[in-house]
Parts: sequence; structure tokens; C-alpha cells
Amino acid sequence: MLLDPQAEIMVQGITGREARAMVADMLEYGGNIVAGVTPGKGGQEVQGIPVYDSVAQLKANHAPTVTIVSVPARAVLEATREALAQGIELCLIMSERVPRLDTCKIIAEAKQAGCTIVGPNSLGLIRPHIAKLGTIGGRIDNVQRSFLPGRTAVLSRSGGMTTEIASFLTTHGIGQSIAVGVGGDTIIGATFTELITMLEDDESTDAVVIYGEPGGTAEEELASYLSACRSRLRINAFLSGRFVDDLEGVRFGHAAVIVEGGRGSVRGKKQALRDAGVFVADRFDDLLQGLS
Repeated sequence: MLLDPQAEIMVQGITGREARAMVADMLEYGGNIVAGVTPGKGGQEVQGIPVYDSVAQLKANHAPTVTIVSVPARAVLEATREALAQGIELCLIMSERVPRLDTCKIIAEAKQAGCTIVGPNSLGLIRPHIAKLGTIGGRIDNVQRSFLPGRTAVLSRSGGMTTEIASFLTTHGIGQSIAVGVGGDTIIGATFTELITMLEDDESTDAVVIYGEPGGTAEEELASYLSACRSRLRINAFLSGRFVDDLEGVRFGHAAVIVEGGRGSVRGKKQALRDAGVFVADRFDDLLQGLS
């Protein structure tokens, strides 16, 4: 699976206000956080976790394979490069408003280094009752209520809707193998297609629920992949924002939610996914169809 519960985790930007709260919740959920990095704050502690000035210094004492990047947008490229240089295998980028050119560089360099990038602008991912990365689900009490172990994966462009869908499934007794907020930016690391490819080989996953939005081509790319490569997984999808189809050129919500020249419309995404054999729900309640 994408998130190994035994993997050691480091947090870059660990002394920030949001990162401190995140670390507390992750530790309570059983997260294996071993250290953090904030330049100039070496020697401090956050929730008993040691802080270093650089990833190189941290690696002299610990062996993390996972990092969470929670630093200002302009510092994300440098922070991620520092992690890649030390052999990090999974990198969650929570930071918002990362320059697109920086994101492109990060994705290209991570691919060469063999590292999976989730984000930018992602709340994280979770394997219910096993491991949690990031702020996904919010506070620990809400996480415990919303997520239930099971065999349905949740992939969502919206961090909030990742939890909302998991909670909806949980209410109906359908557990989740993993839930991933892929990130709301136009350019992101792990896409729907890449994650579905990983899940094809995951014996603990039988079905996938996808939450899509207007803008970008992630859903169309997934449809092209599924048309060429038949999936063993039951895939249900819900796409919000149909009203955006009639408001071309206007941006809504996430940075990626913009429709231009007919590209990225919910109407087109729905048709492409249906043509590829995906069940696309018109009503949110219909997401349950075929799941157990």
C-alpha cells in the first residue's frame, strides 16, 4: 500500500502552528513520526519529537522514508529537493499556492528519484485504524468517527470531501482501504490514474470511489487509461460543480477549478468516464451503488 505503517516519518516545517497540531493528532493516531526540520530551530522539540536544522542532520540520527512538507509556498521546492537528496520515498506536500513551475520541477525530479508525490495543496492520506499522514479528517475524534477499515479506496480532489465521502461510506457500513486527498491544484504529483494503477495490485482494495471537480484533465486522463486497460476494480465517481460548465473562464474554489474552451467541463468528464465503464452518480446517495 502507499502508506506503510512501519515507515518512519519526518515533518519539514514542524515548528509551524498547523504542523504542531497535525503532529499531535498523528501521534495520537499511532503515527511513526521520528523527527522534524525547521532551519534555525534545531535542538527544539515538538510533542517530544526532536527538531533539526536540515534533513541531512536529521538523517544522521534517523532513517525516515516519508516526509510531510508544511512550509511556505516559496520554500517548497528547496525543502522537497532536500528530502529527495536523502532518499525519501513518499512526500506529502500540504502547502498551498506553490508556483506551478516549482511543482513541475518537483514532479520531474521526484520521478527520477523514485519518490511518490502527493499534492501540493493536499490534506493527506489515511489507512483507517492503521496509519495517517497529514491533517486529513481533522481532529482525532472526527477521524475515528469518519473512517472505517474496509476494502473501498477513496480518491478525491477535495480534502474536505475526502473525509465527507469516507464518513458517508462508514455510515452505510462500507469501510475504506485507503483515502487520499490528491490535492486541489492544477498540477499535482500522484493523479487519479497513477493511484488507480497502484490500487490494481493492492489485494486489500476491491472498489474505488472518486470525487472529481471542474477544471483540469485528471478525470479525462483516467477515462483514457481505463478505456485502454480494463480494471478489476469497481469504480464509482461523483463530480460536483455542474454549474461551472455555463460560466467559462471563471475560477471557483480550488486553483484547478476553471473551465476554458470546453476543456475540463463536468459534462465532458462524466461522459468520458461513463464511456470508459465507470459508474458516475448523478446524486451523491447513488455513490453506494455496487459497493459492499
